[in-house]
Amino acid sequence: MTTVPARRARLRSRIRWLVAATITYNVVEAAVAITAGTVASSAALIGFGLDSLVEVASAAAVAWQFSVADHERRERTALRVIAVSFFALAAYVTFDAVRALLGAGEAEHSTAGLVLAGLSLVVMPFLSYAQRRTGRELGSASAVADSKQTLLCTYLSGVLLVGLALNSLFGWAWADPIAALVIAAVAVKEGREAWRGDACCATGSCDG
Repeated sequence: MTTVPARRARLRSRIRWLVAATITYNVVEAAVAITAGTVASSAALIGFGLDSLVEVASAAAVAWQFSVADHERRERTALRVIAVSFFALAAYVTFDAVRALLGAGEAEHSTAGLVLAGLSLVVMPFLSYAQRRTGRELGSASAVADSKQTLLCTYLSGVLLVGLALNSLFGWAWADPIAALVIAAVAVKEGREAWRGDACCATGSCDG
């Protein structure tokens, strides 16, 4: 019969693997989104790319936490890093979206952005589920918070896809910064939850 310490060791190893996969995917995602967003003057695409960088920071914080055996000792610090990353993302995206709404520039069609949003909409739910399930079994609030950051990327992919599609199909340039503001609002919500470090989410006694 498997012992509890052996099971926890496997869970810690799984979290490290998931963190590595998350960082790798998000680095590529950020590069594509920010480049495509700059070319198309898309606040939503740039915001999406910056969210990918926030996810890298979030995953890196969890990787740092689980680089030692006594990972619980680093839990609070990891949660603070994740929360601050969310708030920084929200501040920048809000500034850029408002600037776009005030006429600083209209977003153009972006095929690369549409493809990226569609791909992330498929990939991210699987990563988030695996992270959340493992984090809850291990009782790690930071791992669960990181899974919510990954799930946020799924929601943002949908918002981004709609915003880019409306702009491409109907020329509704305002849809892009509005999508970016939705991204910022969700980021603030998740940042507040990470800052509080709700323990219930680590044990699976709450939804989300």
